[in-house]
Amino acid sequence: MSFAFSLAEFRELSMSRLLSEAPASWNRSDDDMNQRATMIPKDVVTRPAAVLVPVVCRADQPTVMLTQRTATMSKHAGQIAFPGGRLDDGETALDAALRETEEETGLARRFVEPLGYLDGYLTVTGFVVTPVVALVSEGFELKPNSSEVDDVFEVPLSFLMDRKNLRLDAREFKGVQRHYYVYPYLERYIWGATAGMLKNLCDRVYAD
Repeated sequence: MSFAFSLAEFRELSMSRLLSEAPASWNRSDDDMNQRATMIPKDVVTRPAAVLVPVVCRADQPTVMLTQRTATMSKHAGQIAFPGGRLDDGETALDAALRETEEETGLARRFVEPLGYLDGYLTVTGFVVTPVVALVSEGFELKPNSSEVDDVFEVPLSFLMDRKNLRLDAREFKGVQRHYYVYPYLERYIWGATAGMLKNLCDRVYAD
């Protein structure tokens, strides 16, 4: 892999290039690149949500922790996602990201060091998602919630930050090709909002 990477550089760049406060709104969405095949209604009623983008400080190489949703969930069944969910009343995006991550995976918040925020992301289901980027120190134990999560796995951060590994795929929607980002990794197919947020991380931290 030709991508030059160091965790120290990632931390330094993240602290200076990520948003220091949660975004007030969104400027990324599931309809990016699809002006002729939009799926988000113009009058959509939005709801706030947050996810954690956990960068695990492994000794050999840093990784990004992701979850695979259970096949029985009513929404996003079987999809690969960041841990997270909707905000409870009075919660901040950071509070919700940490709480949901602990509920879904068992990752205790004492291992998590927040670095900053990505751009707000509007999903086709009407959630305005605030991604919280954080470093996760080693030594944690996971206890995935089997009703929500089938698997918790890690992908090398260097793989996801290498633009050569980002692919653009398409499917037909109402007779029009609809495009979306994909990171194919081994047997995993990381796509949709998760891939869009990972691209946003790369664009922000490793901007030319």
